[in-house]
Amino acid sequence: MDMNKRISLHGLQISTELHQFIEQDVLPLTAIDSDTFWQGASDIIHQLTPKNQDLLAVRESLQSQIDQWHQENSYSETTFNDYKAFLTDIGYIESLSENFTIETQNVDAELATMAGPQLVVPIMNARFALNAVNARWGSLYDALYGSDIITEENGAESKGGYNPVRGAKVIAFAKRFLDESLPLTNGSHSDATKYELIDQQLVITLSNGTQTQLATPDAFIGSAHHSETNTSLLFRHNQLLVELCFDLNSAISQQDKAQLSDIYLESALTTIMDCEDSVAAVDAEDKVLAYKNWLGLIKGDLTESIEKGGKTFTRQMNADKAFTSPSGEAFTVSARSVMFVRNVGHLMTNSAILLEDGGEVPEGIMDALVTSLIASLDVSGEFSGGNSKQGSIYIVKPKMHGSDEVAFADELFARVEQLLSLPKNTIKMGIMDEERRTSLNLKNCIYRAKERVVFINTGFLDRTGDEIHTSMLAGAMTRKNDIKLTEWIAAYEQSNVDIGLQCGFSGRAQIGKGMWPVPDNMDDMYKAKIAHVESGANTAWVPSPTAATIHALHYHQINVAALQQRLMSRTAANIDDILKIPLADNTDWNTEEITQELDNNAQGILGYVVRWIDQGIGCSKVPDINDVGLMEDRATLRISSQHIANWLKHGICTEEQVMQSMQKMAKVVDEQNQHDPLYQPMAINFDNNIAFKAACDLVFKGETQPSGYTEPLLHAYRIKRKQAN
Repeated sequence: MDMNKRISLHGLQISTELHQFIEQDVLPLTAIDSDTFWQGASDIIHQLTPKNQDLLAVRESLQSQIDQWHQENSYSETTFNDYKAFLTDIGYIESLSENFTIETQNVDAELATMAGPQLVVPIMNARFALNAVNARWGSLYDALYGSDIITEENGAESKGGYNPVRGAKVIAFAKRFLDESLPLTNGSHSDATKYELIDQQLVITLSNGTQTQLATPDAFIGSAHHSETNTSLLFRHNQLLVELCFDLNSAISQQDKAQLSDIYLESALTTIMDCEDSVAAVDAEDKVLAYKNWLGLIKGDLTESIEKGGKTFTRQMNADKAFTSPSGEAFTVSARSVMFVRNVGHLMTNSAILLEDGGEVPEGIMDALVTSLIASLDVSGEFSGGNSKQGSIYIVKPKMHGSDEVAFADELFARVEQLLSLPKNTIKMGIMDEERRTSLNLKNCIYRAKERVVFINTGFLDRTGDEIHTSMLAGAMTRKNDIKLTEWIAAYEQSNVDIGLQCGFSGRAQIGKGMWPVPDNMDDMYKAKIAHVESGANTAWVPSPTAATIHALHYHQINVAALQQRLMSRTAANIDDILKIPLADNTDWNTEEITQELDNNAQGILGYVVRWIDQGIGCSKVPDINDVGLMEDRATLRISSQHIANWLKHGICTEEQVMQSMQKMAKVVDEQNQHDPLYQPMAINFDNNIAFKAACDLVFKGETQPSGYTEPLLHAYRIKRKQAN
């Protein structure tokens, strides 16, 4: 289809591909006629675009004033109070709102009362999206067997076929989990030889012949009879479900005293289908792919053909699981994650829709219109209840700066609801706490969306990128890895939870934490990520379905609801700590240390950008400088590019040093990708390689990028690459 062809309607020039998708695939499934939708969309776009532009102008004005203050003043402990007063005077720090409790209604239990892992996946990749939505349940045996949580010592290697020594370690770990989460009145699950229902009660027979039951009998809630040789038992602990499977045809079952073949854990309760940081969507072709996948997910008919082990099969969304209660009543439990869709922020525009003067429409407005139109199928009609049982639409809104921008998103969502004839506040908002002005004013941000907010989440990397850019002229930042150790980050992470609890999120909405970045290192994740649960957050991001199942163990170890009640009485984090800029105490680094820092940043930038520009991959496992695979998206790119830009600004390094590092690391990245048949090497022609030029611009033009964002340059170079193909 010719991407330059457009349909003119109501003062809009709409890409033929987008228009055709909405006209043929979406609107016929709704009660909205074409003219009503496009007229309403035009009204919203024309009336809200100027407000969007004004908010972006405020960002630039505040940044200009902050830059001027740093040029005229030296930031230090002695000038800190002056700095804080200045930020208050210019409105960067807002006056605190009154105390309040959020009023959000019709929130699904997975967000409100349950605590568990959350996946974030690029919506343009149907396979990843299906894997994520189906990750509501995961095999604990498989997750343990395939990860480094189970060591390979004493003959427990994971290579080759099934290793019974390794399998025994997995089963021992899993039985300990059962003893901790579903303890027996006496004895251990490792000694169980039979699980049976007697007079509507679960009775467990032990190897010594004695019978016992659960210490909390009500934890057993149902059973399923799949066949004569395949049954399962269902339990609830800390609001999470656990399924014990007894497949007598399984080799594992035949070696188990109680014929237990597997343990399935409720894992990814929620998934964010991402239209933003993890995708490379720069035009109508890309946006329509994202919207088509979202439509398939909402309708429940998205499929993907998968080739694995020489065989091809079709992956689709899982059907609900059927059980029978101890008293004989049939019921089902969901087998799919509850889905958010993450729209883009307020900054970017997209050529999929143009105004009459040829100007691009704000992409966030377009996303709100189209993703909500599609999600409205879940609220009413033949597809209702497939995602939200409560009739809600869940949209994560990222990269908002301060409460006025949240209020604008609230207004946008309200206008979309009116257009789609949806009840007020059907569209729920997730607020990403990933920009400095939002962190400092989070309570006000929540207040401006108090009837629809359902989620807040900290994002360390984007937040650090904004920290560097906002304070670019304050001085040289400490080394990137050391930023994690400075005072502001701990205060920021605690403050997010404190404010969420103060505003009544417990039992009503999600408080989230960020991503585990090393998908192949599950042992370290298992040891470290429990800290996110201990912080009082009732969800945290994980990089894979396997990681979701491993992280689910943490929510069995800690009752988050009870913990949140205890945390409400603690001393809140100090805003002054959040304001402390992570400047280097001493910039007397030697040449080797500077080169090491530059190489590390440059390698991460190039490894990500080359896939983004050349292949349109917005998120992937990218080898770092030590060949450790890290999950990378635009947030990691933002911090790395801003960090080098800061060091350039303050003379820590020179442009020549940076370019030497970029060229050296380009060769490393080329080698790391040599087995990718779609990869185009950078080092053979630095002057004409589009991806390499994009990476360099992100660094050398980093200071002038709006809020330090990488999207404007990435989009421009990706469009250039697509036009060159």
